[in-house]
Amino acid sequence: MAQIDTLPPLREVIATHGLDAKKSLGQNFLLDLNLTSRIARSAGDLNGVTVLEVGPGPGGLTRAILAAGADRVIAIEKDTRCLPALAEISNHYDGKLEVISEDALKIDPTSLGISGPIKIIANLPYNVGTQLLINWITTENWPPFWTSLTLLFQKEVGERIVAKPGSKAYGRLGVLASWRCQSGMLFDIGPQAFTPPPKVTSAVVHLVPTHSPLPCDLNILEKITAAAFGQRRKMLRASLKSLGKPPEPLLETAGIEPTTRAEQVDVEGFVRIANAYAAS
Repeated sequence: MAQIDTLPPLREVIATHGLDAKKSLGQNFLLDLNLTSRIARSAGDLNGVTVLEVGPGPGGLTRAILAAGADRVIAIEKDTRCLPALAEISNHYDGKLEVISEDALKIDPTSLGISGPIKIIANLPYNVGTQLLINWITTENWPPFWTSLTLLFQKEVGERIVAKPGSKAYGRLGVLASWRCQSGMLFDIGPQAFTPPPKVTSAVVHLVPTHSPLPCDLNILEKITAAAFGQRRKMLRASLKSLGKPPEPLLETAGIEPTTRAEQVDVEGFVRIANAYAAS
């Protein structure tokens, strides 16, 4: 693939600024222009869109997003070593890139004053990716501030996000994601595409919010799924005892056999249990 802009190749940028990836920050830099451009395209039309990116590092995906036509990119980067490289990208793209030097886990994106359509596109740091996703899909206000999430995870995490009942990967994360979003795994990326190469395959996951999820109290649903999957090998009549209420009446109201295990219950079933709990 030809260069997407006239900025230096990413390997040269990394060498110039001494940006060796830090394991403590969960960094694995993606340098392949074909792949960064493919991720950006996977988010759909970016014209007129503000993109929120977490963990841009040396800016490979950032450049692909801007080259794909995004109106503006707000990048949150904790590693101050990356700021000079990102400043060069901002200058090249006429200030369309704004960098916030903070920890993404400590920032409320709704406080950033972003207007218009917002898409989140990111090669998330491995050590905080799952928590960031949970933060974005468990916001109290729904529909959320974002219109889609296009995220790069370890493939194992991606499988948990899109998992269906009955699969080994199905758990609390899959229930919450499926309750509020339509999600799918788009494609895998092998370790060799990264610097340094991780020990696992990665995958790009795309999520779009469901504007009218099944009515349910978020906090109660989180409580129910935490109890159920916290002891996933046990039947629900045993695993739900930690809720402090007799589980059998709740399960009867929800139309679920007490001998059922958590991995056998679909999203609708968990919503019925949560609503029975709230009514009791």
